[in-house]
Amino acid sequence: MAEFSMDLNEDQQQIQKWVHDFAETVIRPVAHEWDEREETPWPVIEEAAKVGLYSFDFVSQAFFDESGLMMAIAAEELAWGDAGIALAILGSTLGLAGIASNGTPEQLIEWGPQCFGTPEKIQVAAFAVSEPDAGSDVSSLRTRAVYDEAKDEWVLNGTKTWITNGGIADVHVVVASVDPELGSRGQASFIVPPGTPGLSQGQKFKKMGIRASHTAEVVLDDVRVPGSLLLGGKEKLDEKLARAREGKRSAGQAAMKTFEASRPAVGAQALGIARAAYEYALDYAKERKAFGRAIIENQAIAFKLADMKTRIDASRLLVWRASWMARNGKEFTAGEGSMSKLYAGETAVHVTEEAIQIMGGYGYIREHPVERWHRDSKIFTIFEGTSEIQRLVIARAISGMHIQ
Repeated sequence: MAEFSMDLNEDQQQIQKWVHDFAETVIRPVAHEWDEREETPWPVIEEAAKVGLYSFDFVSQAFFDESGLMMAIAAEELAWGDAGIALAILGSTLGLAGIASNGTPEQLIEWGPQCFGTPEKIQVAAFAVSEPDAGSDVSSLRTRAVYDEAKDEWVLNGTKTWITNGGIADVHVVVASVDPELGSRGQASFIVPPGTPGLSQGQKFKKMGIRASHTAEVVLDDVRVPGSLLLGGKEKLDEKLARAREGKRSAGQAAMKTFEASRPAVGAQALGIARAAYEYALDYAKERKAFGRAIIENQAIAFKLADMKTRIDASRLLVWRASWMARNGKEFTAGEGSMSKLYAGETAVHVTEEAIQIMGGYGYIREHPVERWHRDSKIFTIFEGTSEIQRLVIARAISGMHIQ
């Protein structure tokens, strides 16, 4: 087990610089353009694939880093460049996490690389959980998966919504209910390969922020997938369902296992936005003069920046602690993963708003990026568990009670 340390080793420092340089030279110059276009930035993803940043190998290296920090470091730097483009690059890792969390080693070996493809043939993945009537309440999923024993196939029907890469993904990982009476304990995850009949894109959403990331509905109409694409396999599912019917504890539901693994990395993205806004506002406050002196010489401005920096550093501590705990098998006894995402997400909203306030009217116009960063930040208090859900997870963990 790696010891927790705030001192990055040489490999981590090199990765941090490598990703930061990519964010600075490739992402930032085109961030405004792709925000305006509201389209997937395929040229940027292609550049990321050429240098190895968008690849199964890099994500595997990051996740297997003994300290657990490498993915958090990379996510922060990418989001420092632009949160929408960062999510376009990182979105496939959520589908990969769904496979890694619930699948067999053989399924991961076969399908993990297909979530990314190659520099010559880019592929993307999606993780489809949320539904029109089941957002935070993942126990109420209506998408059904029915087993056709004669053909050893699963038949999926339903509609998923708010799905990153939904409909355009080559590999969709879909969470569906196999026994609705069991709620979240009656769910399973399935891989839907590219070109599978019956899967289509529904409405594509026009969003307030992270506009370079594709978000859409996924419609499943009699989608048939081979039995081999049930993540974890039929035997494991049958055992889980049997335990649930007997009232015994389950090892965890399909969707939540993925979210638990990904929340610190989501917090790291929020942290990147906050850091970008803080640095921009700090530089502005040093250069902008009013009443004969730099505005940072006024306590009203200086104290805002002091608070912004303090919250950013506190967020990083929480994100890194949760990342280290997850990688080293430490149980989240107090909802530490949720703490990291909750605090970093709300910090991003607060810091970007304060950056606008420091800049005044200049912060409100699109000539400066802080208004985009503020729009981007808000989603981090909503997706992968709202701030309210994170507080619920933490409250249940520290109380040992089923708080509703």
